[in-house]
Amino acid sequence: MSSVADALRKHAPAIWQTLSIAQQKVLSSIIRCRTGALGGVRYQCNGCGREHWVGRSCGNRHCPACGHEKTQLWIEKQTAKLMPVHHFLVTFTVPREISCVLRGHQREGYRCLFDASSQSIRDVGAATKSLKECQLGFFGVLHTWGRDPAVYHPHVHYVVPGGGVKLDADGQPESWQSTPKNFLFHHDTLVRVYKAKLADELRACELYDSVPASAWDKKFVVDIQAVGHGLATLKYLAPYVHRVALSDKRIVAAEDSSVTYTVRPSKSQSTVTRTVEGEAFAEGFAQHVLPTGFQKIRHYGWMSPNSKIKLDEVRWLAWLFLGWTFWLASGHAPQERPLTATLRCSDCGGELRVVEVTYDPIVCDDDRALGYFDSG
Repeated sequence: MSSVADALRKHAPAIWQTLSIAQQKVLSSIIRCRTGALGGVRYQCNGCGREHWVGRSCGNRHCPACGHEKTQLWIEKQTAKLMPVHHFLVTFTVPREISCVLRGHQREGYRCLFDASSQSIRDVGAATKSLKECQLGFFGVLHTWGRDPAVYHPHVHYVVPGGGVKLDADGQPESWQSTPKNFLFHHDTLVRVYKAKLADELRACELYDSVPASAWDKKFVVDIQAVGHGLATLKYLAPYVHRVALSDKRIVAAEDSSVTYTVRPSKSQSTVTRTVEGEAFAEGFAQHVLPTGFQKIRHYGWMSPNSKIKLDEVRWLAWLFLGWTFWLASGHAPQERPLTATLRCSDCGGELRVVEVTYDPIVCDDDRALGYFDSG
C-alpha cells in the first residue's frame, strides 16, 4: 500500500532546492520514518518470546505515520478539560488575498490570525448579554488545509464552552453562567470585530500594505456551530493535531510521475480520487509545514496554563449550576475509558516490552511490524 512517505521519496527530490530549510528537515524526517534509517527498537513478547524489530519513527508533528499515540493521549487530556456543558465550534477563515500574504509570512501571519480571532471571541463574549461580566475559557487549533491538501486554506478552529465564569469583586470565581444551547454570539458582530482586529494585527507587523484593498470588501467566513458536549469535535480535530494535510490511507497510488489520493467534496458523504503530478503533490504537502517551534494549539482564559482560575474550580461551578453534585458523589457518573492501550504481540497477543534501542541504521523487513506504534 502506498503512503505519503512513498510519494515524497519519489517526488520531493525534484523540488528540494525550492524548499526552505525547515521544509527540507520535515520532508527528510518523513521520508526516513520507520525505514530503519533512524535506527530501531527491539521488543520482546512476554508470552511467546518472539522479538519484533521496529524502525524508529521520526516523531515529527507533520508526519502522517507518527502521532497516533500522541493523538490518543491528546484526546484523553482535552476530554478531561471539557466542561459538563454544551459547546460551540467557532471557525475563523480569511479571503484568498489575505491567505496569500499569510503564506509568505507564516510566523507573523499565523500569529495575527490567532490574536485577532481569540481577541474577537473574548471581546464579543464580554458584550453578549448572557456572558456579561464573565471570563471565558477556550482553545484553538490552526489548520492550513481544507479537504484537498493541494489547497492552501489557513483557518483556526476554536472549541468554546457554552458559558463563562462569573467573578466576584475580588476577581474570584463565583458561579457558572450559561448561554442558550443554540446561541453563543451574534454572528455579524463577531465578523465585524474580527475584520477590524485582523487589520490592526497586520498593521502592527507591517503586513497590512501587502493586502489588496479590495480584500477587505470580500466576505470573511466565520462559522459558529453548536456541537453538544464537544467530544465529537475533539475527535474531529485530533487526527491533525500531531499530523497535517492528509493521512496515508488517502493515498491510492504513488507512481513515478503522479500521485493519486482521495478527496471528499464538501457536503458529500462519498469520496472521489484526484491525480496530480508528483512534484505538485510534494509542493502541496510542503506548503503546510509550520514555522519551526510555532505553537499550533493555544489555550485562552481559564483554559490557559497561566490562568489564576483553576479548571477544577470551573468544573465544580458548572456541576453546581447543573445540580450534578449528588450524582457525581454517588459513583454512578460514567468514567472515561483510556484510548491508549498496551502494545501487544502480533502472534500471540502477549504484552511487549522494550529490550533494546539503537540509533544506528537497521534493516526493517518484518511485514508484521508494529506499524501504528510511535517507536521514536
